Amino acid sequence: MRFSIIFLILLSCQSDYTPKPKAYIKISFPEKSYLKLDDNKLQYSFLYPNYSELDFNDNNKFIDVKFPDFSGTLHLTYVNLNNNLLEHIEQSRSLAYKHNNQADVISEQVFVNDKDKVYGMLYDYEGITATSSQFYLTDSIIHFFRGSFYFNTAISDSIYPINSFIKEDITVLIESLRWK
Repeated sequence: MRFSIIFLILLSCQSDYTPKPKAYIKISFPEKSYLKLDDNKLQYSFLYPNYSELDFNDNNKFIDVKFPDFSGTLHLTYVNLNNNLLEHIEQSRSLAYKHNNQADVISEQVFVNDKDKVYGMLYDYEGITATSSQFYLTDSIIHFFRGSFYFNTAISDSIYPINSFIKEDITVLIESLRWK
């Protein structure tokens, strides 16, 4: 009896074990389609995804573009400049680099649209950070528009596909913004 148990143990140890790779949840993304936000009360217009929801706060100075299916929010702020462009740019840069110790890389992408007088900077984050993208846009005289995207959930590498999907929407918003 004792030998048969030892024999079974030895036989069971001879097969090779191959670990299975990590798997992530399959995510079905909606088809990309955009709506135009063009409200007469606003000093600007832009395109936003049709699978998001807009939430206006504080006399339309703050807009949250919510992505309920992806548990994330793009927070947008608009201010009129009062000879304080550099102050707003520095505040945006400071807020963007607040995540420097968590991010693997923060890349800066300059945005210039001379035709429509829209200029700005996009801060793109790689690594496990609370935010994936931040940006500001301005005409350098009157308008200053800032955005930051945050997930409403714990950050992990499993949200990378969602993050990439929404970054495309942020780029569309930046490229479509026009002053009135």
